[in-house]
Amino acid sequence: MRVETLLREQAARMPQATALVAGGMRLRYGDLDALSERFAASLAEQGVARGDRVMLFMDNCWEMAVAVFAVLKAGAVVCPLNPGVKAPGLAHVLGDCRPGAIVLDARHHTLLQEADPGGTLAGTRIIARAGESLPEGAVALEECLEESHRLDREAGDENDLALIIYTSGSTGRAKGVMMAHRNVDAASRLIRDYLENTPDDVVLSVLPLSFTYGLYQLLVAVRAGACLVLEKSFAFPQTVLETARAEGVTGFPLVPTIAAMLVSMKDSPAGFLPDLRYITNAAAALPPAHLASLRALFPKAEFYAMYGLTECARATFLPPGEIDRHPGSVGKALPETEAFVIGEDGVPAAAGVTGELVVRGPHVMRGYWNDPAATDAVLRALPDGRGIALHTGDLFSTDAEGYLHFVGRRDDIIKVRGEKVPPRQVEDVLQSCPGVREALVFGEPEPVLGHIVHALIIRDDDALTERAVMQFCARRLPDAMMPKKVTFRSELPRTASGKISRRLAAMEATQAL
Repeated sequence: MRVETLLREQAARMPQATALVAGGMRLRYGDLDALSERFAASLAEQGVARGDRVMLFMDNCWEMAVAVFAVLKAGAVVCPLNPGVKAPGLAHVLGDCRPGAIVLDARHHTLLQEADPGGTLAGTRIIARAGESLPEGAVALEECLEESHRLDREAGDENDLALIIYTSGSTGRAKGVMMAHRNVDAASRLIRDYLENTPDDVVLSVLPLSFTYGLYQLLVAVRAGACLVLEKSFAFPQTVLETARAEGVTGFPLVPTIAAMLVSMKDSPAGFLPDLRYITNAAAALPPAHLASLRALFPKAEFYAMYGLTECARATFLPPGEIDRHPGSVGKALPETEAFVIGEDGVPAAAGVTGELVVRGPHVMRGYWNDPAATDAVLRALPDGRGIALHTGDLFSTDAEGYLHFVGRRDDIIKVRGEKVPPRQVEDVLQSCPGVREALVFGEPEPVLGHIVHALIIRDDDALTERAVMQFCARRLPDAMMPKKVTFRSELPRTASGKISRRLAAMEATQAL
């Protein structure tokens, strides 16, 4: 099924139901369908053809949601890009995907010009969400949404590309992950099914629509006929939570940074969101201390630990009923999916043995845009003779019952005197230390030991000292895993998509030496 069909079907079935709440705007399913139809027709009138890439370069807003479905209805490919990207990253994506049109917030136009000093975008249509300030040569998005042209062509079929989502670049230059309509259709269906989403759900999302985890909140909500409450960010948590309470939010997808902010809030009593039935986490694993605090804050909500990556959206989930029996696990493979650990020989590893996670399923990407070498490196056949599998590059192990446990990225493992130190295990201890809000651990080169464990910490208590952190860790960690350096920071290094980055932390530390 093509992805835009999901919206058309819901609009026909329940046109008056609320689909989206964002920035004071409420859109019913009929509204979302009609607005995206108008915009799709406008894109076609402006020369956007089937298979063209259309970059969406906007903050979270209702127009961004409309644009996603409009581009798909026009038969084009959605290329969402986080507006927090810097000029070099933007230049790379522009040169790689070569968009036929760019839809952006007017305030980002200056950055677009900075990223394209040679003027190679001269023939590219620029559509700006302008308000009162329209960049020279751009078309106003507001006008595109008001035009009454009809879309008089077939968009294509389910094998066409639907999305090119660029990775965060946390392990190198950003790569464009290609997802066909059938891949997105499968992923959204599988996620909807295990979360048991229905039209009664109201899902709060503060995650960027340019980020896979955030985009699928929109896609799954539309598939379920649910309402999505879309917020620009979680920068003002109390305001966001007040909105969530007023809207009767039932689902709350989060990442560790949001969890850290929630558990550090002093004025949000347990049960603050009385209608909340589930919380999800699909980014980095939550520290056990934060998970315990969230369960106390939202005692009626079930918690879904999940594992996903841009290349397949989601691979595993842990049913809420198993969270106490398998602490720290991200569960098992989704239905219709295989997710298992292999050794260096490509053969499944025994329980308790660390190896690489591989994934097979209908939602695995087609490959990387314009990068066959990188595609071949991760989509490879296994000795079992059953075709290719996505090699995630992430290290996992399984317990005796086959539940998967994340160990770390292969490139993140720190070698101290020849011993392998998984950063996440150190971070879990640090984040259970009183006064620590967030922690990031990475390996810093050291001539004698090879590497030392360097911890970056955001603290809630200014009285917390490096000595106190060291003493806390000494009682809980073996010597090789002990941080040898602790640095207090006001924020942690992040990629353009907002992910905490060990690679950037290591680069900063190396430059400072």
